[in-house]
Amino acid sequence: MTVHPRRAEFETSIAGQKAVNLALQGGGTHGAFTWGVLDRLLDEGQLIIDAITASSSGAINAALLTYGLSVGGRDGAKKALALFWRRISAMMASSILQPSILDKMSGNFGLDHSIGYWLTTTLWQFMSPYQLNPFNFNPLKDLLEEIVDFRRIRQQSPIKLFLSATNVRTCNVEIFQGTELDCRPRACLCLPPIFDARSPDRQ
Repeated sequence: MTVHPRRAEFETSIAGQKAVNLALQGGGTHGAFTWGVLDRLLDEGQLIIDAITASSSGAINAALLTYGLSVGGRDGAKKALALFWRRISAMMASSILQPSILDKMSGNFGLDHSIGYWLTTTLWQFMSPYQLNPFNFNPLKDLLEEIVDFRRIRQQSPIKLFLSATNVRTCNVEIFQGTELDCRPRACLCLPPIFDARSPDRQ
């Protein structure tokens, strides 16, 4: 995650405060790491987050942060982020993607020897997400919609959001903002081999 100061004329909106723009990367567990960084930044009262550009799990953090700020200020943002990532942690604790005994003995707690991991990644090589998950079961989507009111983000967003996803037809980046911010953070998470493609008429 990188923090970009705005141009000098916009750096100080209120005496003693500094406006910053954030770029939040994706990459699975990087999202959990970013949660920790954002939680710490929210403790800095002199920093004002003016805009966020984000993709993948970074888009999820951006939506959580923005919604939390709109309903409860900095404390609301910290609570929304913590609630989401703790719920995700609890969900993953019961999934088949768990480190094996060999992984734990090696000390890295990865998934190099996880049977569940190798089984799912093998299936992804031979079957499309439409075959593996025909009913489009998506607990991440349900959890995000449970925590975040996207209508409030569209109407009362305290931060300018720019969320990016890849158009699988053109391979170009699509930027979602303003009134487009309904469920686009989910589109930003859809890796083609694993999730079915998202479109405006199929959310």
